[in-house]
Amino acid sequence: RLHSECVTGDALGSLRCDCGAQLQEALARIGAAEAGVLLYLRGHEGRGIGLANKIRAYALQDRGLDTVDANHRLGFETDARDWTAAGAILRALGVRTLDLMTNNPAKVVAVERHGFAVRNRVAVAIPPNPFNRAYLDAKRTRMGHQLCAAVSEAAE
Repeated sequence: RLHSECVTGDALGSLRCDCGAQLQEALARIGAAEAGVLLYLRGHEGRGIGLANKIRAYALQDRGLDTVDANHRLGFETDARDWTAAGAILRALGVRTLDLMTNNPAKVVAVERHGFAVRNRVAVAIPPNPFNRAYLDAKRTRMGHQLCAAVSEAAE
């Protein structure tokens, strides 16, 4: 699991995202598996825009923009994360092929661009709550994330 830093979700328990729940689920699955690695990637807050800008993006979302449009309004790409450090750590660990625990198809592409073979993409779909439903729906419809059926059903 390549887990992007999310202070609001991972440490503060924010319900605006599913990051904290994904982290806990990933740790439980890795703990129960024969082998596994979780990399906690600092500098990835808010898909790479930083905590202060993430809070600004939240304010824009509160005014009706989705997560993608909020990032764009602030002058950022949809996803500004750099996966170079993750690639270096995986190489140092001797990883060449992996099952990648992610809902994000762009993360699979990024890992493959760094020279790794992704054997399987393993979803970490967390049911939505009233506070993150629109956010998760935007990730599903605008970014291609593969989320649990509850997100799709709620959007219809």
